[in-house]
Amino acid sequence: METKNILIIKGGGRPNGNTAQLIDSFAKGAEEIGHTVEIISLIKNEVKGCWGCNACRYGKPCVQRDSFNELVPKIKSADCLVFASPLYFWTVSARIKAFIERFYCIAEEDPNPPLGRYEKYPIKDCALLMTSADDFFWTFEQAVSYYQFTLVNYIGFHDKGMLLAGGCGDTNGEPQIFKTQHLERAYQFGKSIYNR
Repeated sequence: METKNILIIKGGGRPNGNTAQLIDSFAKGAEEIGHTVEIISLIKNEVKGCWGCNACRYGKPCVQRDSFNELVPKIKSADCLVFASPLYFWTVSARIKAFIERFYCIAEEDPNPPLGRYEKYPIKDCALLMTSADDFFWTFEQAVSYYQFTLVNYIGFHDKGMLLAGGCGDTNGEPQIFKTQHLERAYQFGKSIYNR
């Protein structure tokens, strides 16, 4: 099996919260079979939303003074981008969304774009890891829709799967993910992401 370079984008805020534990389990599984894994925290690396100024369309790096320009080489060298977020107001965190918006500056002009797209992006694989307190049949519906429409349909990344870890308990107390099967599922997902 060919080993891959996996970049995990952590959009949650708690250092050892449910999402952080899910990420660690996924990373452990992926590393055990030889993949290289790097975790980028969007708490430690602030990335603001796109301004839409179009400076990047004229060969300039993004004009914003935050961490994104430093992360661009890591994004470009990754084979797979794993987006990890707690469920906030029925979708991914604002930090994850801001990070995705800034992909605009790594896009290139596309003279013949497919329906609904105006530019082309580097070809990458992607996956989604999410946690939530709730576990209703509709809990992750908006988040999954955003992931599918934005990253897979629009940007054109290749979906390698999702782990939607609902029922992790009230976030006012200690993380409760250890009471579920999600950490084992994340570990197995990491081991099998390129073996399916």
